[in-house]
Amino acid sequence: MIVSRPVRLMTPAALTPGGRPAWMLTRAALGQVATEPAVLAGLRRSRVLEILHPGQKPLAVAGALPVVTFSSVSDLAQAVSGGQLPAGTRALLYDPEAWSFTPRAEQLSPAAMNLTSVRPDPAGGPRWRRFLRLGLAGAIAKVTDVLELQAQSLERSTSTYAQFVHEAAAQARAANPRVAILAGLSANPPGAPVTSQQLAAAIHATRGIVDGYWLNIPGRGPRCPTCNSPRPDVDRAALRSAL
Repeated sequence: MIVSRPVRLMTPAALTPGGRPAWMLTRAALGQVATEPAVLAGLRRSRVLEILHPGQKPLAVAGALPVVTFSSVSDLAQAVSGGQLPAGTRALLYDPEAWSFTPRAEQLSPAAMNLTSVRPDPAGGPRWRRFLRLGLAGAIAKVTDVLELQAQSLERSTSTYAQFVHEAAAQARAANPRVAILAGLSANPPGAPVTSQQLAAAIHATRGIVDGYWLNIPGRGPRCPTCNSPRPDVDRAALRSAL
């Protein structure tokens, strides 16, 4: 994922006040984790980015900065030119995936790990190694202000998660030393259930490498047909140990 800013405010220093990592969550996820007072208090001490779909109004919880997400360049351009962004929008997130919401032509210029499946790579191997071998983190970092590494599929193995995040972050910063980097985590990815301990371990293994994390609590639907049932309790517990 690529986060671009209408104004230049999301430098790494701006994302990590007091050295604390930033947290990016969807509107729904932010509402779910902020129900716990201790988690809400910790988020208020950090930089929070609230992901909104076009037309959504921000919750305005924990001082979150609105980030509007788009799955195609044409939708993004139309929203900007048509003045459709909510007041206070501080960033735009471009989220191309191997799904029907992103045009095929954009899928062939991957910015997300699952798009390596539509780009030829004779060497094969795990998607995360293909992502690194194709130099995608570096290529993306050249044209963005904040790069979110979709590492959540690796979170069941702390060592693999940390290796990917470390190598991708190094590649991105070599291409653009000013880029801020977030790493993805999910409370309910496809496959075997994950625990808050696994998410906390991934955070503690990489918090010195990245500027923050995208915490996702997806529900099963068109955008995640193989996701498990939402587990906000997993993200809340992981946040308690990290804030």
